Amino acid sequence: MNLTSPLLLAGLGLALGIAAGYFIRQYFAQKQADSAENKIKSWIDEAKTRAKETVLEAKDRAANLLEEVKSEEKSRQLHLDKLEERILKKEETLEKQFSDIASQKKSFEEKEKEIESERLAINELKSKIHQELEKVANLSLKEAKEQILNKAKEEHKGELALAFNKLEKEGQEEIEKRSLNIITTAIQRYARSHITELTTSVFQLPDEDLKGKIIGREGRNIRTLERLTGVEIIVDETPDTIVFSSYDPLRREIARLALEKLIKDGRIQPAKIEEKVEEAQQELNKRMQEIGENAVLEVGVVGLPKEIIMLLGRLYFRTSFGQNVLTHSVEMAHISAMLASELGANPEIAKKGALLHDIGKAIDHEVQGTHVEIGRKLLQKYGISEEVIQAMQSHHEEYPYSTPESYIVTAADVLSAARPGARRGTVENYIKRLTDLEKIATGFAGVKNAYALSAGREIRVFVVPEKIDDFGALQLAKDIAHKIQTDMQYPGEIKVNVIREMRAVEVAR
Repeated sequence: MNLTSPLLLAGLGLALGIAAGYFIRQYFAQKQADSAENKIKSWIDEAKTRAKETVLEAKDRAANLLEEVKSEEKSRQLHLDKLEERILKKEETLEKQFSDIASQKKSFEEKEKEIESERLAINELKSKIHQELEKVANLSLKEAKEQILNKAKEEHKGELALAFNKLEKEGQEEIEKRSLNIITTAIQRYARSHITELTTSVFQLPDEDLKGKIIGREGRNIRTLERLTGVEIIVDETPDTIVFSSYDPLRREIARLALEKLIKDGRIQPAKIEEKVEEAQQELNKRMQEIGENAVLEVGVVGLPKEIIMLLGRLYFRTSFGQNVLTHSVEMAHISAMLASELGANPEIAKKGALLHDIGKAIDHEVQGTHVEIGRKLLQKYGISEEVIQAMQSHHEEYPYSTPESYIVTAADVLSAARPGARRGTVENYIKRLTDLEKIATGFAGVKNAYALSAGREIRVFVVPEKIDDFGALQLAKDIAHKIQTDMQYPGEIKVNVIREMRAVEVAR
């Protein structure tokens, strides 16, 4: 009994504690719920207030926009009313103008009818007068005209002949006077000094001792340089000087550049000579391109292909009767442009035709045909206009004159070539003889190169060793000498020197 009572009391206390805890939790939970509900209500009230304010603001904005729209609509309506008023006024004006035009047209038509009736009346009257005159004169109108003209011719035949002769004479004098004035004006406006190209070039050595190196052991260096360049090298007693002799300025320039490079390198030997000659040829090609570009720039010609410009540069190393061909062509271009301007022709066509008139001479030693025909084919190949070709093709009268510019180019050619000191005929004959000499030698099979030396007294012929043996070289020399005797006229003797050089080359790897 004693143990049961405390247990009951403890259980009762526990139950009371649990009940008290439950009621306390319910109280606080109810209190929190009331607080949250109050907050929600306050939020709802606040949201309603904001919504009312937003609606009021929206209504105000809508009212303002409506006012703006009404104002714009009113302004547009006013503008449209003004436009409509202007259009109505224009329509009224146009209707009035149409009405005036219609009345004027009707008036013109009435006047035209009146004029036509008067014209018919006049023609009828003229016809009647002609008929009356024919009856009185017993002649038709055509016969009367013929009689009057014949009578006038008979009476004034002598006077007409004198008048025609006078007019013809005065016209011829005026034409000659004007042409002379144009030519002299063009010549005075362009003046260029003429330098006659010779057949030798002088090379200044920096040291006299270099002559021995250039000659080499037993003359092998100088022979190699002569063989590769086709020039004759003269080493005489003139201090610090050697002379290149050849009728071809291009060969002399290659030899000069090669020797200049050899002296700078310091090693003068056959292998190095071959290398420097090849370098000189490449450098000269670049230089010819620059020379051609400078010539084109000087005369103001544009649009030429680089191949044509290169060929123009080659003309710098070509002479015609002792006159530099490029200098001659540039001078012709200037003269042609001035003549064309004076005569009312096309200066650009005349200038291009004159500059390119001798372009065929750049390769006429490589291609068969006259330089005019070669030049025409070159210009056609590189797309030069037909007008320019027609202007240049007639300067030797191989083709008919077809344009005014062709006459101008021919006149400029004559003016440039005929100037005192411009050309030397003896030099041209000499160069032609050497050229013909080389052509005869290179015409034989197996010949690689041929160079005329010693003013044409010797020709050195280099053959392909695989095609010509030693006995063949002897026979070739006889054949060349015989053909020279048959085909050419020359003073003295010509030595034919056929050279067959066999090389054995192998590379160690």
